[in-house]
Amino acid sequence: MNTEIIEKYNMLPKGTKLLCAVSGGADSMCLLKLMLSKADELGITVCAAHFEHGIRGEESLRDADFVAKWCRENNVELVLEHGNAEAYAKERSLSLEEAARELRYDFLERAAKKTGSAKIATAHNADDNVETMLFNLARGTGSLGLCGIPPVRGNIVRPLLLCTRAEIEQFLEDNNVPHVEDSSNFSDDYSRNMIRHKVMPVLREINPGVSAAAGRTAELLREDESYLSEAADNFIKKHFDGESVDAAGLLKLPRPISARVIRKLSKQKLSYRHVEDILKLCSGEGLGWADIPGMRIRREKGRIFFNNESWEKIQDRELIPGTEIEIPELQIRIKTDFAVKKEEINDLFKTYIFKYEDICGNIMLTGRKNGDSIRPKGRNCTKSLKKLFLEAGYNQRQRDLTPILRDDKGILAVHGLAVSQRAEAVKGDKILRIRIERI
Repeated sequence: MNTEIIEKYNMLPKGTKLLCAVSGGADSMCLLKLMLSKADELGITVCAAHFEHGIRGEESLRDADFVAKWCRENNVELVLEHGNAEAYAKERSLSLEEAARELRYDFLERAAKKTGSAKIATAHNADDNVETMLFNLARGTGSLGLCGIPPVRGNIVRPLLLCTRAEIEQFLEDNNVPHVEDSSNFSDDYSRNMIRHKVMPVLREINPGVSAAAGRTAELLREDESYLSEAADNFIKKHFDGESVDAAGLLKLPRPISARVIRKLSKQKLSYRHVEDILKLCSGEGLGWADIPGMRIRREKGRIFFNNESWEKIQDRELIPGTEIEIPELQIRIKTDFAVKKEEINDLFKTYIFKYEDICGNIMLTGRKNGDSIRPKGRNCTKSLKKLFLEAGYNQRQRDLTPILRDDKGILAVHGLAVSQRAEAVKGDKILRIRIERI
């Protein structure tokens, strides 16, 4: 058995407790027996875990009983659990295969904690690897999908990844290790089984060593992927501000790197079309969006935002003199009262005063509205709010969350930016005073 992969990837440092995922099939029984036989040599401790998905009825229960009996007879610590993959799949709108996989890996993580195991070993082999590569190729994939099954992923290791199925079967025979057969492996109802039964025999006629050859290809692609992924990480570290990146800078990257930056920042499994949509968004101007699964990517002021942020718009509220109200969406408190102007205020944009006689109708606090404009005090011109926000460099969120004070005639103040020259008060005037404080 070819186990050099264990040393190459430092899968099992001395002192490791290893949890072997055991279904009872040939591959997993080989894994368990092999790890037990090498435990002293490697300086590790081995235990096992079996998850019964509840899919194949009596056959599934038979497998669980088989694993339990073998472990009991060989003094192997075992964690065994039963589940209902069909119910789980229905509840979460998953395929049965996806549901079983999610349940299985969740169980393995819990079993590892229960047993104090630092590593979890699965029995994926060289034939599984090439079948995965072909499956991904058939569905359409980038180089990452052609990297096959990783030898190490977090705390999960695959010691048999260089071993073919034929070698595994020979090991079982040589060591008199029993196993059970999963009847679903003989059915062509599953895509992977079709590849195993119909495609792989043809490829072996072309090259009997196709599994090993595909494994070498996958390893080379993993090296390429590691390099490109690191380049993407370096760009993100340098240019990502926690919310966005410069659109032009992202667009200038070689596509293999820009695509990886997009996938990393969106934290989604994106299709080729989704990546293209976001790159197209980078080439545009002004405000724009690209929708991907579960997320909206936004272009604004030359930057691409990946934070998927949403915010509550400002609700219209009447400001009644002598009262105080809180605005939760803005985290501010507003106090409104009558007074007489005595001197100039020195805390502009915290306290606003308006000549009471010049106020028309009700005083309202609102967000921006279509067609809004203001004649700012001291500027001798009228400006649209759009232009005012543009000059201030406000992004979409800032524009939506800027409080506007207005009466029935129009805008009296744009908080933090401008006060209208209309209703300007002088010393001695009766005024309406509006004070804005942070909560």
